[in-house]
Amino acid sequence: MLFLDQAPRFLFFTGKGGVGKTSLACATAVRLAEAGRRVLLVSTDPASNVGQVFGVQIGNHITPIPAVERLSALEIDPQAAAQLYRDRIVGPVRGVLPDTVVKSIEEQLSGACTTEIAAFDEFTSLLLDSPLTADFDHIVFDTAPTGHTIRLLQLPGAWSGFLEAGKGDASCLGPLAGLEKQRASYKAAVDALSDPLRTRLVLVARAQGGALREAARTRDELAAIGLSRQHLVINGLMPEREGAHDALAAAIHAREAAALADLPPSLRDLPRDEIELKAFNLVGLDALQHLLSDQAPPTDTTPVDIPASLQAARLSQLVDEMAQDGHGLIMLMGKGGVGKTTLAAAVAVELAHRGLPVHLTTSDPATHLTETLQGSLDNLTVSRIDPHEVSERYRQQVLATKGAKLDAQGRAMLEEDLRSPCTEEIAVFQAFSRIIREAGKKFVVMDTAPTGHTLLLLDATGSYHRDIVRQMGDTNVHFTTPMMQLRDPKQTKVLLVTLAETTPVLEAANLQADLRRAGIKPWAWVVNNSIAASQPQSALLKQRARNELREIDLIRSQHAQRHAIVPLQQQEPVGVQRLLALSEMAELPETTPSGA
Repeated sequence: MLFLDQAPRFLFFTGKGGVGKTSLACATAVRLAEAGRRVLLVSTDPASNVGQVFGVQIGNHITPIPAVERLSALEIDPQAAAQLYRDRIVGPVRGVLPDTVVKSIEEQLSGACTTEIAAFDEFTSLLLDSPLTADFDHIVFDTAPTGHTIRLLQLPGAWSGFLEAGKGDASCLGPLAGLEKQRASYKAAVDALSDPLRTRLVLVARAQGGALREAARTRDELAAIGLSRQHLVINGLMPEREGAHDALAAAIHAREAAALADLPPSLRDLPRDEIELKAFNLVGLDALQHLLSDQAPPTDTTPVDIPASLQAARLSQLVDEMAQDGHGLIMLMGKGGVGKTTLAAAVAVELAHRGLPVHLTTSDPATHLTETLQGSLDNLTVSRIDPHEVSERYRQQVLATKGAKLDAQGRAMLEEDLRSPCTEEIAVFQAFSRIIREAGKKFVVMDTAPTGHTLLLLDATGSYHRDIVRQMGDTNVHFTTPMMQLRDPKQTKVLLVTLAETTPVLEAANLQADLRRAGIKPWAWVVNNSIAASQPQSALLKQRARNELREIDLIRSQHAQRHAIVPLQQQEPVGVQRLLALSEMAELPETTPSGA
C-alpha cells in the first residue's frame, strides 16, 4: 500500500461518509503496530465507532487495545470534553464570585459552540509535543465525514488568526489568561499539519462520481491550508470476476470503471491505492488484518435463503402515510454514507410528484443535492444551509442591528467577536430554525449531517429551548421552540437511515436512544442499498446478503416501529425519474414488533 510507505507520525483518514475511513484507519493502526511501532488511534468523529470495530470500550481516554500489542485508542467525546472545559473555566471562580455570576457563566458555556471548541482543543493537544503523546511513534486519525473534517483542520488557522487580530476581549475560548497559551498551541498545530514530513492526508473514496468529486474538493481545500502530502485510496471496488454471472455485480463494476476513467484532474497525480470490496463485515481483528491483504478469510459457501418478504417494504408506503398529513417536517438521520441524501431526495420527489408543496434542504456541509436531483420538478424547491453563507448573513444582521448604535470602538469590538469561528454554529442553528418553521404550511424534507454533528445541532436546539422556557417563566405567553416542534410527532417525522451492516445498525440504534432521551421518537427506519433485497447471484454478494439478513431481522424485531427496504440499484439513483422509481422498488410489516 503506497499510503503506508514511509508513514509519517500523523496520518489523517478523511472522505465522504460511508467510504470506509474507520475501517482503513483501524487496519492501518493494526498494521503499523504489528510492524513494531507504537500507535495511537484517534477518532475525531462525534459518532465514533472505533470501539465497536475492536469490541472494546474506549471513550475519552487513551485505552490499550488488548488484542494488539503496542496499539492504543482514543475517542474524542465532545460532551465529555465540553464538561472538562466547563469545569476548567468555572472551577476557579466557584465560591469566589456570586452564585448568580457563576450560573451565568455556566449558561454561556452550555451551547454547541463550547462543545465544538472543547473537542477541538483536545484534537489540537494531540498535534503538540507533549507527555500525552510522547510514547507514540504514529498517531492515526479517523476523522468525521469530509465537511466537518475540513472545518476541524481549518480551525487551528482560524483560531490563530482570530487571536492574532483580537485585543483580548471575551470569546468562546474562556478566561483571558489562557489566550497566550492558546495562541502558541494553535500555531504549533498549524505547523504540524502543514509539515509534509510529519503529516499525511489519506483521501478515502468509493469509485462513484459524487465521492470522487468531493475528494477532489477536499484535496483543494486542505492543500490551501498547507496539507500538501496527500494520498488517494479507492475503497470497496467490485471485482470484475463477480460480474460473470451476476448482472448487478457487472453493472456496479462497469459504473465504477467509468467513474475512475473520469477521475477529477486534481486527483490524477496523487499516489493511489485500490482495495477490493470484501465479503466480510469489517468488525474484529481478523477482518482488519485481511482488509489490506490479498488473502481473504474462508467464504461461507452454504446456500443463502433470501426471503421474498424483503420485497414487501416499499419506501412509497411510508410516503403514503406521511402524505396524509398534507405538511410537516421529515428529517432523515443516520451514519455518514448510508444514503440519506438520496433517500431525502426520493421522499421529496415522491411527495412533490403527488402535487404537494415540498422544500428539500440539507444541513450537511458536504452534501450537494443538485447532483442527486439532476433536474427540477413542479412543487419542489431545493436549498442548502451553507455555513459560510449563513455566517456572513448573520454577521451583517448583527452589525446592522446591535452595531448600529455603537461608537467606532464598540463596533470594532463587535466585528472582532463576530470573526470567532463560534459564529458559524449560531448562524447554522438560526438557519435551521427558520427552515423548519415552514413545515407548518408545506412539507420540509431535511437531509441532515452525519449522526454526531446532527446531535450537536440538536444540542444547540435544546439549549435554546431551555433558555426560552426559563425566560418566559410564568408569563402565560404561548410560544413554540424548534425543539417543541421536533418532539411533536404530528409535526415531525424522523426517518433513521441505515445499511444492513453491523456498525450502521448499531449506530442507528444508539442514535434512536439519544433522540428518545431528548424527547424525539423516531418514526421509521429505512434500510438502504440492500444487497439481499436485490437477489444477487455473485458469490461475494451472496455472502454480503447473508450477513445482511441478521441485521434486517434485528431491525424488524427490536428497533423499528415501521420500516422500508430499498434494494441496491444497478444504476446510481440520480435524477428525478430514477428517484421516483426508487421508492417503488421495495409493504410495511403487518404487526408492530415488541421492541418498538
